[in-house]
Amino acid sequence: MIYGIGTDITDVRRFAKWIESPSMIERFYNEHEMQMSGSQSSLCQHYAVRFAAKEAFSKALGTGISGFELKDVYIEKNSEGKPLLRTEGSAAAALESACGKNARVHVSLSHEKEVAVAFVVIEV
Repeated sequence: MIYGIGTDITDVRRFAKWIESPSMIERFYNEHEMQMSGSQSSLCQHYAVRFAAKEAFSKALGTGISGFELKDVYIEKNSEGKPLLRTEGSAAAALESACGKNARVHVSLSHEKEVAVAFVVIEV
């Protein structure tokens, strides 16, 4: 059964200032997501699409961005490159509280030069 869905779209260009400020990256991103090499445009896309996933997760959970830290939601990829949304700490607790221990989170990510989008489905 579907508990919730969420989607978010963000402007990739807004993250140019973020990648120049380590404190912004450390504030919102998990160590699994921190990528400090690559071109400016690829780094902006990397962080923008992951930020969109965090926002989409909060919408699917139905809480908005409250009750958990954004850095406790992160994206990793499986061996085939499929993105997986993971939670830990406060986000894992919020997910379990709302949806129980067996909740599954599905995520789809996409980005183009100036736009990044994420779609999240929480299944119980």
